Parts: sequence; C-alpha cells; structure tokens
Amino acid sequence: MEDAVLTLSLPQLSLALVPVAITLLILWRWSFGVGNPLYALGRMLAQLLLIGYVLAWIFGAGNGVLIVLVLAIMLLASSWIALGTVKENRRRLLGASLASIVLGGGFTLALITQGVLQLDPWYLPRYMIPLAGMVFANSMTAVSLAAERLYAELDHGLDWSGARHAAYQAAMIPVINSLFAVGLVSLPGMMTGQILSGVSPLVAARYQIMVMCMIFASAGISTALFLALCRRHVMVGAGTGRQAGG
Repeated sequence: MEDAVLTLSLPQLSLALVPVAITLLILWRWSFGVGNPLYALGRMLAQLLLIGYVLAWIFGAGNGVLIVLVLAIMLLASSWIALGTVKENRRRLLGASLASIVLGGGFTLALITQGVLQLDPWYLPRYMIPLAGMVFANSMTAVSLAAERLYAELDHGLDWSGARHAAYQAAMIPVINSLFAVGLVSLPGMMTGQILSGVSPLVAARYQIMVMCMIFASAGISTALFLALCRRHVMVGAGTGRQAGG
C-alpha cells in the first residue's frame, strides 16, 4: 500500500466543483438566491489559497516571534468574531471575549503543545498553528453561542443565574454532541487527514482523543470565563430596562 499523500492537480480539484454547481442550481431554482453562497464560496477559495502560501512561508521561516504574532492575530480575530451574535454590545464585551479565549484557549494549547506533545522547538509551526486554530476557533464558537443565548434569556426576563446557566448549556451542546458522534458517525478532520497521509489508524486515534479533550476543555473553560467576566458589562448595559441582576 502506498503511503504517500496523493497530490491533487487543478483539473482533479475542479471536479469537486461539480456537486457545488448542482447545489447552486438547486438554490437558484428554488428561489433562495445564489449571491451569498457564491460570495462565500469565492471567499473560501481566496482565503484557502492565500493561507496556503502564507503557511508555507511561515513554516519555512521557523521564527518563534513570527509564530507569536500569528497567534496574537488569531486571538484578536476570534475574540471579535465571537461577538458577531451580539453586535450592538461588541465593543463593550470585547475585553471579556479576548481574555476568556486567551486564558481558556491559551492554557489548553500550552498544555497540549508543551506538556503532551513536548514540541521542540516550542513553537514548531506545523503543530502549533493547526492546533491553535482548532482551539481558538472552538473557543470562539462556544463564546459566541453563550453570548447570544445569554442576551436572549435576559431579554425574556430570566435572572442572571438562570440566563448564565442556559447560556453555558447552549454553548456546550455542539461540543458534547461531537463527543458522542466521533468515531461512530464521523471521523474528524485531524484523524482523517492523518489516515490519508499514511499514519496508522491507531496512532491517528490517539491524536484525535487528544484533540477532542482539547476542544472540550477549551470550550468549557473559555465559556465559563466569558460568562464570569462579562457580567459587569451586561449589567451596565441592562440599565435601560433589562433586569440582569440575580
């Protein structure tokens, strides 16, 4: 069995656009509109092609300062995007969002890369950047869900304690569902990628266990920190009518 990764040529890759075109046709015929999907697809193509070149350059540079800069950009972007569900309160909550992802996601990433994997050097790009992307993106999604649910529950008259509880539960549902489904319904990205690259499925399974623990912890810690740090800001914003105390 050949272990080398199969190289995709552009003509081969273009075949993947056939079902995409079918889906766009369905959207058009059913009057859903294709403007937003086309924009999303175009943006996806541009972003992935660009990041491919950027990562190739970063991996070749082997510079710890550069990796720290990349991580900082990822943290700032994820903290801002996480608050897209509560845009009217974005600036007020940005500090809480950033601190929660830095502390919750950063702690988890440091433990995995320096304790579990023991990277040498500590910033080894081909491990650090993909794992950081998983951690920060997962923390971002959890914080985003928590923020949206928190404000929704407070708007419906729930007290702070009840709203916080509901928000935390909502944020953790996707992560917990992924724990139930992994290996039974789906083979996650890292495990699939490693198997495709020729790594033993047993080794790939160990890495995936590490990743699932990392995802669960980063979401749980970051969300708890966000809900703790944002209370003062939410209560200040509630002065015009929302009862946030309790």
